[in-house]
Amino acid sequence: MFKDTSKIFIQAGKGGDGAVTFHREKYVAAGGPDGGDGGNGGNVVAVASKDVSTLLDFRYKKKYVAQDGGNGRDGRRSGKNGEDLVIKFPCGTVIRDSESGKVICDLKADGDRFVIAKGGNGGWGNSHFATATRQTPKFAKSGLPGDEREITLELKLIADVGLLGFPNVGKSTFLSVVSDARPKIANYHFTTLVPNLGVVKVGEGTTFVIADIPGIIEGAHEGVGLGHDFLRHVERTRILLHFVDVSGCEGRDPVEDVHIINNELKNYSEKLAEKPQVIIANKMDIPSFEENYAKFKAQMEEEGFTVMAISAAAHKGIEDVINYTARMLAELPEEEDDDYDYLDLDEERKNDSIEITVDGDVYIVEGMYVRKIVGSTNFDDYESLQYFQRALRKSGIIDMLEEKGIKEGDTVHMYGVEFDYIK
Repeated sequence: MFKDTSKIFIQAGKGGDGAVTFHREKYVAAGGPDGGDGGNGGNVVAVASKDVSTLLDFRYKKKYVAQDGGNGRDGRRSGKNGEDLVIKFPCGTVIRDSESGKVICDLKADGDRFVIAKGGNGGWGNSHFATATRQTPKFAKSGLPGDEREITLELKLIADVGLLGFPNVGKSTFLSVVSDARPKIANYHFTTLVPNLGVVKVGEGTTFVIADIPGIIEGAHEGVGLGHDFLRHVERTRILLHFVDVSGCEGRDPVEDVHIINNELKNYSEKLAEKPQVIIANKMDIPSFEENYAKFKAQMEEEGFTVMAISAAAHKGIEDVINYTARMLAELPEEEDDDYDYLDLDEERKNDSIEITVDGDVYIVEGMYVRKIVGSTNFDDYESLQYFQRALRKSGIIDMLEEKGIKEGDTVHMYGVEFDYIK
Protein backbone atom coordinates (compact mmCIF):
# COMPACT_ATOMS: atom_id res chain seq x y z
CA MET A 1 0.00 0.00 0.00
CA PHE A 2 1.25 3.50 -0.86
CA LYS A 3 0.88 6.20 1.79
CA ASP A 4 1.75 9.78 0.81
CA THR A 5 0.17 11.84 3.60
CA SER A 6 0.13 11.28 7.33
CA LYS A 7 -0.06 13.05 10.69
CA ILE A 8 2.12 12.28 13.68
CA PHE A 9 2.84 13.80 17.10
CA ILE A 10 6.44 14.64 17.99
CA GLN A 11 7.85 15.63 21.37
CA ALA A 12 11.40 16.64 22.16
CA GLY A 13 12.94 15.64 25.47
CA LYS A 14 12.48 17.65 28.67
CA GLY A 15 15.56 19.25 30.19
CA GLY A 16 16.76 17.66 33.43
CA ASP A 17 16.17 19.47 36.73
CA GLY A 18 18.97 21.26 38.54
CA ALA A 19 20.00 19.67 41.84
CA VAL A 20 19.68 21.14 45.33
CA THR A 21 22.67 19.66 47.18
CA PHE A 22 25.35 20.85 49.59
CA HIS A 23 28.96 19.83 49.83
CA ARG A 24 29.53 17.17 52.48
CA GLU A 25 33.03 16.11 53.42
CA LYS A 26 34.85 14.82 56.46
CA TYR A 27 35.96 17.68 58.70
CA VAL A 28 33.78 20.10 56.70
CA ALA A 29 30.73 20.81 58.83
CA ALA A 30 28.69 22.82 56.36
CA GLY A 31 29.93 23.00 52.80
CA GLY A 32 28.43 25.33 50.24
CA PRO A 33 25.84 24.55 47.56
CA ASP A 34 27.16 22.20 44.89
CA GLY A 35 24.06 21.17 42.94
CA GLY A 36 24.80 20.41 39.27
CA ASP A 37 22.80 21.45 36.21
CA GLY A 38 20.31 19.24 34.43
CA GLY A 39 21.16 17.89 30.99
CA ASN A 40 19.45 19.17 27.86
CA GLY A 41 16.57 17.18 26.41
CA GLY A 42 17.06 15.35 23.11
CA ASN A 43 15.95 16.92 19.83
CA VAL A 44 13.66 15.33 17.25
CA VAL A 45 15.59 15.33 13.97
CA ALA A 46 14.08 14.69 10.53
CA VAL A 47 16.40 13.07 7.97
CA ALA A 48 15.73 12.39 4.28
CA SER A 49 16.71 8.85 3.33
CA LYS A 50 16.73 7.12 -0.03
CA ASP A 51 16.18 3.86 1.87
CA VAL A 52 12.61 4.93 2.74
CA SER A 53 10.11 5.19 -0.11
CA THR A 54 6.70 5.72 1.51
CA LEU A 55 5.04 7.20 4.60
CA LEU A 56 3.33 3.90 5.36
CA ASP A 57 5.17 3.37 8.68
CA PHE A 58 3.66 6.58 10.03
CA ARG A 59 0.19 5.17 9.56
CA TYR A 60 0.79 2.72 12.39
CA LYS A 61 3.06 4.65 14.76
CA LYS A 62 1.73 8.09 15.59
CA LYS A 63 3.83 9.34 18.52
CA TYR A 64 7.58 9.99 18.58
CA VAL A 65 9.27 11.16 21.79
CA ALA A 66 12.96 12.02 22.30
CA GLN A 67 14.87 11.21 25.48
CA ASP A 68 14.73 13.54 28.51
CA GLY A 69 17.87 15.08 29.95
CA GLY A 70 19.22 13.66 33.21
CA ASN A 71 18.87 15.55 36.49
CA GLY A 72 21.83 17.37 38.01
CA ARG A 73 23.80 15.69 40.80
CA ASP A 74 25.93 16.68 43.75
CA GLY A 75 29.51 17.80 43.35
CA ARG A 76 28.41 20.18 40.57
CA ARG A 77 27.96 17.19 38.25
CA SER A 78 25.66 17.88 35.34
CA GLY A 79 23.02 15.47 34.18
CA LYS A 80 23.46 13.60 30.92
CA ASN A 81 22.01 15.17 27.77
CA GLY A 82 19.11 13.27 26.25
CA GLU A 83 19.78 11.46 22.98
CA ASP A 84 18.32 12.93 19.81
CA LEU A 85 15.52 10.98 18.15
CA VAL A 86 16.31 10.67 14.44
CA ILE A 87 13.32 9.92 12.19
CA LYS A 88 13.90 8.90 8.57
CA PHE A 89 11.54 10.19 5.89
CA PRO A 90 11.45 9.59 2.12
CA CYS A 91 13.20 12.16 -0.06
CA GLY A 92 10.56 14.65 -1.18
CA THR A 93 8.74 14.86 2.18
CA VAL A 94 7.31 18.25 3.15
CA ILE A 95 6.76 18.61 6.92
CA ARG A 96 4.12 21.09 8.08
CA ASP A 97 2.95 22.30 11.47
CA SER A 98 -0.61 20.91 11.58
CA GLU A 99 -2.03 23.82 13.58
CA SER A 100 -0.74 26.72 11.46
CA GLY A 101 -0.30 24.87 8.16
CA LYS A 102 3.14 26.46 7.76
CA VAL A 103 6.06 24.44 6.43
CA ILE A 104 8.76 23.45 8.93
CA CYS A 105 11.10 21.88 6.39
CA ASP A 106 11.29 20.37 2.92
CA LEU A 107 13.46 17.25 2.75
CA LYS A 108 14.53 16.98 -0.88
CA ALA A 109 17.90 15.25 -1.11
CA ASP A 110 19.22 12.13 0.59
CA GLY A 111 20.87 13.15 3.87
CA ASP A 112 18.98 16.44 4.36
CA ARG A 113 18.57 17.02 8.13
CA PHE A 114 16.41 19.40 10.14
CA VAL A 115 15.65 19.75 13.87
CA ILE A 116 11.83 19.74 13.88
CA ALA A 117 11.47 19.80 17.69
CA LYS A 118 14.15 21.22 19.98
CA GLY A 119 14.82 19.66 23.38
CA GLY A 120 14.34 21.72 26.53
CA ASN A 121 17.32 23.27 28.29
CA GLY A 122 18.47 21.72 31.54
CA GLY A 123 17.77 23.64 34.76
CA TRP A 124 20.47 25.28 36.85
CA GLY A 125 21.57 23.67 40.08
CA ASN A 126 21.50 25.61 43.34
CA SER A 127 25.24 26.38 43.06
CA HIS A 128 24.29 29.14 40.57
CA PHE A 129 22.16 30.98 43.13
CA ALA A 130 24.68 31.42 45.93
CA THR A 131 25.45 35.07 46.76
CA ALA A 132 27.17 36.87 49.60
CA THR A 133 23.82 37.28 51.36
CA ARG A 134 22.27 33.99 50.23
CA GLN A 135 24.84 31.36 51.00
CA THR A 136 22.59 28.30 51.23
CA PRO A 137 20.01 28.51 48.41
CA LYS A 138 17.54 25.68 48.80
CA PHE A 139 16.12 25.95 45.31
CA ALA A 140 17.18 25.20 41.75
CA LYS A 141 15.67 25.58 38.29
CA SER A 142 13.60 22.87 36.72
CA GLY A 143 14.42 21.76 33.20
CA LEU A 144 12.29 23.24 30.43
CA PRO A 145 9.92 21.08 28.40
CA GLY A 146 10.90 20.31 24.82
CA ASP A 147 8.95 21.42 21.79
CA GLU A 148 5.92 19.34 20.98
CA ARG A 149 3.55 19.56 18.07
CA GLU A 150 1.44 17.60 15.62
CA ILE A 151 2.97 17.61 12.16
CA THR A 152 1.53 16.79 8.77
CA LEU A 153 3.69 14.83 6.33
CA GLU A 154 3.26 15.20 2.57
CA LEU A 155 5.29 13.12 0.13
CA LYS A 156 5.87 14.71 -3.26
CA LEU A 157 7.73 12.48 -5.67
CA ILE A 158 10.86 14.09 -7.08
CA ALA A 159 11.07 13.37 -10.81
CA ASP A 160 12.17 15.25 -13.92
CA VAL A 161 9.25 14.07 -16.04
CA GLY A 162 5.66 13.29 -15.11
CA LEU A 163 3.32 11.13 -17.17
CA LEU A 164 -0.25 12.43 -17.27
CA GLY A 165 -3.45 11.10 -18.73
CA PHE A 166 -6.67 9.27 -18.03
CA PRO A 167 -6.54 5.63 -16.90
CA ASN A 168 -5.69 3.02 -19.51
CA VAL A 169 -3.98 5.37 -21.99
CA GLY A 170 -0.63 3.53 -21.91
CA LYS A 171 1.45 5.41 -19.33
CA SER A 172 2.43 2.32 -17.35
CA THR A 173 3.33 0.44 -20.53
CA PHE A 174 5.50 3.35 -21.68
CA LEU A 175 7.31 3.50 -18.33
CA SER A 176 8.00 -0.22 -18.35
CA VAL A 177 9.51 0.05 -21.86
CA VAL A 178 11.78 3.05 -21.26
CA SER A 179 13.07 2.18 -17.77
CA ASP A 180 13.68 -0.62 -15.33
CA ALA A 181 10.42 0.13 -13.52
CA ARG A 182 7.93 -2.73 -13.38
CA PRO A 183 4.47 -1.22 -12.91
CA LYS A 184 1.39 -3.42 -12.92
CA ILE A 185 -0.14 -3.32 -16.38
CA ALA A 186 -3.61 -4.47 -17.37
CA ASN A 187 -6.59 -3.28 -19.36
CA TYR A 188 -8.26 -1.73 -16.31
CA HIS A 189 -10.71 1.15 -16.59
CA PHE A 190 -9.67 2.45 -13.21
CA THR A 191 -6.47 4.10 -12.10
CA THR A 192 -3.26 2.73 -10.64
CA LEU A 193 -3.18 3.71 -6.97
CA VAL A 194 0.60 3.89 -6.63
CA PRO A 195 2.88 6.33 -8.50
CA ASN A 196 5.79 4.52 -10.13
CA LEU A 197 9.29 5.91 -10.67
CA GLY A 198 11.77 4.83 -13.31
CA VAL A 199 15.24 5.97 -14.41
CA VAL A 200 15.65 6.51 -18.15
CA LYS A 201 19.13 6.23 -19.69
CA VAL A 202 19.88 8.37 -22.74
CA GLY A 203 23.26 7.72 -24.29
CA GLU A 204 26.42 7.61 -22.20
CA GLY A 205 26.07 8.98 -18.70
CA THR A 206 22.80 10.88 -19.23
CA THR A 207 19.76 9.88 -17.22
CA PHE A 208 16.51 11.39 -15.99
CA VAL A 209 13.79 10.26 -13.61
CA ILE A 210 10.28 9.70 -14.90
CA ALA A 211 7.12 9.24 -12.82
CA ASP A 212 3.90 7.54 -13.87
CA ILE A 213 1.35 9.67 -12.04
CA PRO A 214 -1.88 7.72 -11.41
CA GLY A 215 -4.75 8.66 -13.68
CA ILE A 216 -6.28 12.04 -12.91
CA ILE A 217 -10.03 12.29 -13.34
CA GLU A 218 -12.42 15.18 -13.74
CA GLY A 219 -12.86 16.99 -10.42
CA ALA A 220 -9.42 15.97 -9.16
CA HIS A 221 -8.54 19.55 -8.13
CA GLU A 222 -11.50 19.41 -5.72
CA GLY A 223 -10.24 16.15 -4.25
CA VAL A 224 -12.57 13.90 -6.24
CA GLY A 225 -11.20 10.37 -6.16
CA LEU A 226 -7.60 10.71 -5.00
CA GLY A 227 -7.16 13.96 -6.89
CA HIS A 228 -5.15 16.01 -4.40
CA ASP A 229 -2.90 13.06 -3.64
CA PHE A 230 -2.10 12.56 -7.31
CA LEU A 231 -1.75 16.21 -8.33
CA ARG A 232 0.71 16.77 -5.47
CA HIS A 233 3.21 14.46 -7.19
CA VAL A 234 3.13 16.42 -10.45
CA GLU A 235 4.22 19.68 -8.79
CA ARG A 236 7.94 18.88 -8.74
CA THR A 237 8.31 17.61 -12.29
CA ARG A 238 9.95 19.82 -14.94
CA ILE A 239 8.20 18.43 -18.02
CA LEU A 240 4.81 16.76 -18.46
CA LEU A 241 4.21 14.06 -21.06
CA HIS A 242 0.45 14.05 -21.53
CA PHE A 243 -0.75 10.67 -22.87
CA VAL A 244 -3.92 10.50 -24.93
CA ASP A 245 -5.64 7.51 -26.58
CA VAL A 246 -6.21 8.84 -30.11
CA SER A 247 -7.46 5.53 -31.49
CA GLY A 248 -10.93 6.09 -30.04
CA CYS A 249 -11.12 2.44 -28.99
CA GLU A 250 -12.46 3.51 -25.57
CA GLY A 251 -15.12 5.72 -27.14
CA ARG A 252 -13.59 8.91 -25.73
CA ASP A 253 -12.89 12.26 -27.42
CA PRO A 254 -9.10 12.79 -27.23
CA VAL A 255 -9.33 16.60 -27.54
CA GLU A 256 -11.85 16.75 -24.72
CA ASP A 257 -9.63 14.50 -22.59
CA VAL A 258 -6.69 16.91 -23.00
CA HIS A 259 -8.87 19.85 -22.01
CA ILE A 260 -10.27 18.08 -18.96
CA ILE A 261 -6.84 17.12 -17.58
CA ASN A 262 -5.35 20.57 -18.25
CA ASN A 263 -8.33 22.22 -16.60
CA GLU A 264 -7.67 20.12 -13.48
CA LEU A 265 -4.01 21.21 -13.49
CA LYS A 266 -4.96 24.88 -13.84
CA ASN A 267 -7.57 24.75 -11.09
CA TYR A 268 -5.11 23.05 -8.74
CA SER A 269 -2.11 25.30 -9.43
CA GLU A 270 -1.33 27.98 -12.05
CA LYS A 271 2.35 27.06 -11.75
CA LEU A 272 1.50 23.45 -12.55
CA ALA A 273 -0.54 24.41 -15.61
CA GLU A 274 2.37 26.45 -17.00
CA LYS A 275 4.87 23.57 -17.00
CA PRO A 276 6.18 22.51 -20.45
CA GLN A 277 3.90 19.81 -21.85
CA VAL A 278 4.20 17.42 -24.77
CA ILE A 279 1.11 15.60 -26.04
CA ILE A 280 1.81 11.90 -26.63
CA ALA A 281 -0.74 10.43 -29.02
CA ASN A 282 -0.70 6.73 -28.14
CA LYS A 283 -1.97 3.52 -29.78
CA MET A 284 -0.81 4.27 -33.33
CA ASP A 285 -0.80 0.47 -33.94
CA ILE A 286 -4.63 0.43 -33.88
CA PRO A 287 -6.23 0.93 -37.36
CA SER A 288 -8.62 3.67 -36.24
CA PHE A 289 -5.67 5.82 -35.07
CA GLU A 290 -4.80 7.23 -38.50
CA GLU A 291 -8.28 8.60 -39.25
CA ASN A 292 -8.29 10.55 -35.95
CA TYR A 293 -4.67 11.61 -35.65
CA ALA A 294 -4.42 14.32 -38.33
CA LYS A 295 -7.38 16.28 -36.97
CA PHE A 296 -6.25 15.81 -33.37
CA LYS A 297 -2.68 16.94 -34.11
CA ALA A 298 -3.86 20.03 -35.97
CA GLN A 299 -6.11 21.04 -33.06
CA MET A 300 -3.37 20.54 -30.44
CA GLU A 301 -0.70 22.39 -32.45
CA GLU A 302 -3.14 25.26 -32.92
CA GLU A 303 -3.35 25.41 -29.10
CA GLY A 304 0.46 25.59 -28.88
CA PHE A 305 1.35 21.97 -28.00
CA THR A 306 3.99 19.70 -29.52
CA VAL A 307 2.40 16.37 -30.52
CA MET A 308 4.25 13.07 -30.97
CA ALA A 309 2.70 9.76 -32.05
CA ILE A 310 3.73 6.44 -30.48
CA SER A 311 2.64 2.91 -29.80
CA ALA A 312 3.76 1.98 -26.31
CA ALA A 313 2.63 -1.62 -26.83
CA ALA A 314 4.47 -2.02 -30.16
CA HIS A 315 7.50 0.07 -29.03
CA LYS A 316 7.07 2.51 -31.95
CA GLY A 317 8.08 6.18 -31.72
CA ILE A 318 9.34 5.79 -28.16
CA GLU A 319 13.00 6.58 -28.84
CA ASP A 320 12.01 9.86 -30.52
CA VAL A 321 10.02 10.87 -27.42
CA ILE A 322 12.90 10.04 -25.06
CA ASN A 323 15.49 11.95 -27.12
CA TYR A 324 13.19 14.96 -27.47
CA THR A 325 12.49 14.96 -23.74
CA ALA A 326 16.21 14.75 -22.90
CA ARG A 327 16.94 17.76 -25.14
CA MET A 328 14.15 19.75 -23.44
CA LEU A 329 15.49 18.93 -19.98
CA ALA A 330 18.99 20.04 -20.99
CA GLU A 331 17.64 23.42 -22.13
CA LEU A 332 15.29 24.06 -19.20
CA PRO A 333 16.54 25.90 -16.09
CA GLU A 334 16.56 24.05 -12.79
CA GLU A 335 13.32 24.19 -10.83
CA GLU A 336 13.15 27.00 -8.29
CA ASP A 337 12.46 26.12 -4.67
CA ASP A 338 8.80 25.93 -3.76
CA ASP A 339 7.42 29.22 -2.47
CA TYR A 340 6.33 27.94 0.93
CA ASP A 341 5.22 29.90 3.96
CA TYR A 342 7.83 28.64 6.43
CA LEU A 343 7.40 28.46 10.19
CA ASP A 344 10.26 30.23 12.02
CA LEU A 345 10.87 27.88 14.94
CA ASP A 346 13.43 30.15 16.63
CA GLU A 347 11.08 33.13 16.48
CA GLU A 348 8.24 30.97 17.77
CA ARG A 349 10.31 29.95 20.79
CA LYS A 350 11.31 33.57 21.52
CA ASN A 351 7.78 34.87 21.26
CA ASP A 352 6.32 32.63 23.94
CA SER A 353 3.35 34.61 25.19
CA ILE A 354 1.89 34.77 28.67
CA GLU A 355 -1.84 34.09 28.59
CA ILE A 356 -4.30 34.86 31.38
CA THR A 357 -7.84 33.47 31.37
CA VAL A 358 -10.46 34.32 33.99
CA ASP A 359 -12.92 31.78 35.40
CA GLY A 360 -15.03 33.56 38.01
CA ASP A 361 -12.59 34.75 40.66
CA VAL A 362 -9.84 32.37 39.50
CA TYR A 363 -7.09 33.78 37.24
CA ILE A 364 -5.28 31.08 35.26
CA VAL A 365 -1.79 32.13 34.08
CA GLU A 366 -0.07 30.04 31.37
CA GLY A 367 3.01 30.23 29.18
CA MET A 368 6.51 28.75 28.90
CA TYR A 369 8.03 31.46 31.11
CA VAL A 370 5.38 30.88 33.77
CA ARG A 371 6.04 27.14 33.72
CA LYS A 372 9.75 27.85 34.02
CA ILE A 373 9.55 30.04 37.16
CA VAL A 374 6.99 27.77 38.85
CA GLY A 375 9.25 24.77 38.27
CA SER A 376 12.25 26.70 39.59
CA THR A 377 10.62 27.66 42.90
CA ASN A 378 10.80 25.82 46.22
CA PHE A 379 7.58 27.04 47.80
CA ASP A 380 8.72 25.79 51.23
CA ASP A 381 11.75 28.08 51.17
CA TYR A 382 11.43 31.79 52.03
CA GLU A 383 14.29 32.95 49.79
CA SER A 384 12.91 30.96 46.87
CA LEU A 385 9.47 32.54 47.37
CA GLN A 386 11.04 36.00 47.30
CA TYR A 387 12.74 35.08 44.01
CA PHE A 388 9.36 33.90 42.65
CA GLN A 389 7.61 37.16 43.63
CA ARG A 390 10.33 39.31 42.06
CA ALA A 391 10.12 37.27 38.85
CA LEU A 392 6.32 37.77 38.66
CA ARG A 393 6.73 41.52 39.10
CA LYS A 394 9.67 41.84 36.69
CA SER A 395 7.99 39.84 33.92
CA GLY A 396 4.88 42.04 34.03
CA ILE A 397 2.57 39.23 35.13
CA ILE A 398 1.36 41.22 38.16
CA ASP A 399 0.54 44.21 35.91
CA MET A 400 -1.30 41.90 33.50
CA LEU A 401 -3.38 40.44 36.35
CA GLU A 402 -4.31 43.92 37.53
CA GLU A 403 -5.29 44.93 33.99
CA LYS A 404 -7.58 41.88 33.94
CA GLY A 405 -9.29 43.26 37.07
CA ILE A 406 -7.91 40.98 39.78
CA LYS A 407 -8.88 41.96 43.32
CA GLU A 408 -7.27 41.17 46.65
CA GLY A 409 -8.29 37.69 47.78
CA ASP A 410 -8.88 36.34 44.23
CA THR A 411 -7.14 33.05 43.35
CA VAL A 412 -4.20 32.80 40.94
CA HIS A 413 -3.54 29.38 39.36
CA MET A 414 -0.20 28.55 37.73
CA TYR A 415 0.54 24.98 36.64
CA GLY A 416 -0.74 23.21 39.73
CA VAL A 417 0.14 26.01 42.16
CA GLU A 418 -2.62 28.20 43.63
CA PHE A 419 -2.30 31.25 45.89
CA ASP A 420 -4.43 34.21 46.93
CA TYR A 421 -3.60 37.54 45.38
CA ILE A 422 -2.44 40.13 47.95
CA LYS A 423 -1.66 43.60 46.72
